Amino acid sequence: MMAGILKLVLAYLIGSVSGSLLLGRVRHVDIRTMGSGNAGGTNAFRTQGLAFALGVVLIDVGKAVLATAVVPGLAPAAEVGLASGEALQLACAAAVVLGHCYPLYHGFRGGKGAATTVGCLLVIAPWLLPPMLLTWLLVLGLSGYVGLATVVAGISLVPAAWLLFGWSPVLAFTVAIALFMTFTHRGNLSRMRKGTESRFNRLRLAQWLRR
Repeated sequence: MMAGILKLVLAYLIGSVSGSLLLGRVRHVDIRTMGSGNAGGTNAFRTQGLAFALGVVLIDVGKAVLATAVVPGLAPAAEVGLASGEALQLACAAAVVLGHCYPLYHGFRGGKGAATTVGCLLVIAPWLLPPMLLTWLLVLGLSGYVGLATVVAGISLVPAAWLLFGWSPVLAFTVAIALFMTFTHRGNLSRMRKGTESRFNRLRLAQWLRR
């Protein structure tokens, strides 16, 4: 059990390595002081451009793959309880997402967990990614709101997991992720209700159909 707890702590610490803040130090910027104030990929793209944002996403996805695929298998191998294979892997996935959103190294002010969740799913259940991505693209194309698209894509994981895995730990993980991503995007949803949320109009299908 102690080995399992130590692995969870390690996964959280890996998650605390924020891609945007790490690359921001190289560029001498802190994107939490710009745009929406969030340390995620969308704000990185809006404030620093595509190349910077791609670097952020690669780091945030990569650290999730590392924490989910490698950390659970580190010695000492465990046999029971939290330390059992699937349970430990899902717990490490949750820990790395938590570390990304509330990073120890950056005053507990991080991103919102989308890219890190993708990295976890690449290891745990890659077949959940196509419906998640399609949902994200559809909602973004219809609304232009990245935050809304991310929340709905997170929620779409639940029925997809139920269809693919039935009642399972993976289903429980997707429910937790859907609720957590809704919580981390609560500011976006609030601004949408007020009509002040930033919108990618160039990506909306309505704009393309008018051309």
